[in-house]
Amino acid sequence: MFDELAAALSERGYAVIQSALPSRLASPLQQRVASLDDSAFRPAGVGRQQAYQRDDFVRSDHIRWFSDSEPSEAEYLAWMEMLRVGINRRLFLGLFDYECHFARYAPGSFYKKHVDAFRGRSNRVLSTVFYLNPQWGSADGGELLIYSGDGQVEASVKPTMGTLVVFLSETVPHEVLPAARLRHSIAGWFRVNASLGANIDPPS
Repeated sequence: MFDELAAALSERGYAVIQSALPSRLASPLQQRVASLDDSAFRPAGVGRQQAYQRDDFVRSDHIRWFSDSEPSEAEYLAWMEMLRVGINRRLFLGLFDYECHFARYAPGSFYKKHVDAFRGRSNRVLSTVFYLNPQWGSADGGELLIYSGDGQVEASVKPTMGTLVVFLSETVPHEVLPAARLRHSIAGWFRVNASLGANIDPPS
């Protein structure tokens, strides 16, 4: 899988892989996010640190950051560490660490066209989205649209359980369309260490 992913990233800047994680990892994650009450999530925003702000015109999802103290979340983080090592060996991107959160989109929620080069935080290099939606039909909507450099839709990805999307954070515009029912995913970013000297970037 790592070879396939690296080749796609090199060729077009993104990769879409079905059934990316074994079910022993994916199923507990789906059960975990489904068990969380809405109060466990907070409204998402745009920008990082001092540049962070709520903007309901741009996005209306809710998020919950991962913790390595929860078993299913720790397993996912460990798998992403393997992915980090595999990508670095093939593409020499210098990926340093990884952060991620659950994303909950209520019916009608969306995230308008954007890139993941957050204001005030330019060290995110590679974005990942893993979907946790069993039995997702075409009528349910909620597709991820990936745009080409000239603004045309290059790919439309159904948020089906087990699908992993990986793309370059700064150069791949994308959008989440409104869904007709509750939609869950894990959004994450591989970062490079952009600090100077002996200082290391703290996790977000």
